[in-house]
Amino acid sequence: MRGPSLTVDPRGSLTDVPGIAVGHYQRNGRGWRTGTTAIIAPAGATAGVDVRGGGPGTRETDLLRPENLVQQVHGICLTGGSAYGLAAANGVMHWLESRSIGFSVGTQAHQIVPIVPAAVIFDLGRGGDFTRRPDDEFGRRAASRARRAPEANGAVGAGLGAIAGGLQGGVGSASVRLDSGVVVAALAVVNAAGSLIDPSTGLPWEHAAHRLRRPTSSERAALRSVYPPTPPATPSSLNTTIGVIATTARLSKAECTRVAGVAHDGMARAIRPVHSMFDGDTVFALATGFDELPAAASTGFRTEGSRPAVLNRILDAAALCFAAACTQALLSADSVGGPPSYRDLCPSLFTA
Repeated sequence: MRGPSLTVDPRGSLTDVPGIAVGHYQRNGRGWRTGTTAIIAPAGATAGVDVRGGGPGTRETDLLRPENLVQQVHGICLTGGSAYGLAAANGVMHWLESRSIGFSVGTQAHQIVPIVPAAVIFDLGRGGDFTRRPDDEFGRRAASRARRAPEANGAVGAGLGAIAGGLQGGVGSASVRLDSGVVVAALAVVNAAGSLIDPSTGLPWEHAAHRLRRPTSSERAALRSVYPPTPPATPSSLNTTIGVIATTARLSKAECTRVAGVAHDGMARAIRPVHSMFDGDTVFALATGFDELPAAASTGFRTEGSRPAVLNRILDAAALCFAAACTQALLSADSVGGPPSYRDLCPSLFTA
């Protein structure tokens, strides 16, 4: 049972979902090339997570299991720095606490604990100094810059030190509005060992939403020099693609977990191979609850407009959005002192 086809806006933003704000902070130069991205939900959002790959670096993911106590989060921290970078989530927590945003744990108004799950990418040493990595200050500054306006894409925030299969990686986003009015949006931080490029065409595997013309023969040759047709069994550096899917639908934690899981389908469409032993691929899902869905028992599951049918459309949109966001990260990134960018090697795709 499928509804009408979905049209993804590759220039969409995670902030197309009301109740979500995004902020970036990064440092580049003098040994630095890393950053942090904070996704803030001041009114709280129901959340789920799906962690794949063999080398994850995460925080507070067990809390998001459907059977556990806390029902909402107040932020998500995506950051460089590998496991060291998890310290950036402390800064996001402190910023939220200073604004009295958090989970109440006592009788006094100030007795709160902001809930901020986090995931990291591996970018250690990419600026030249292995000890330069995000800390509490990075998280605090990223959170303080969070706005409900379209966030920057490319080599910013958590994507500054990212590498996408030998090219500059980065942050990308996309969104879609369903016929029902429900909005689904994605933000991806692409730091992948796998390739985003189809070697037979020189185009991203998932490029339909971006309407690109083909690279020239010389551009394809330049790409092949960076992107071998067959990626090595053991990548030259550690990796991980992380991100967030957000929706205006009112979902349960279990339904958010399903949305996060299906978003990995989009990652697998855009990055090949993916979920290796050297990746820690992680997707969070957030539901802000602005749009009510039908009650679970109101109609049969085969009925158009039933809760399972509407949820299935959200799942379809989540995969499409995450794939488009991964591609947008590659297309938006400029080289920042590391590997070349796709824009560097295929300039004809970005000229009128």
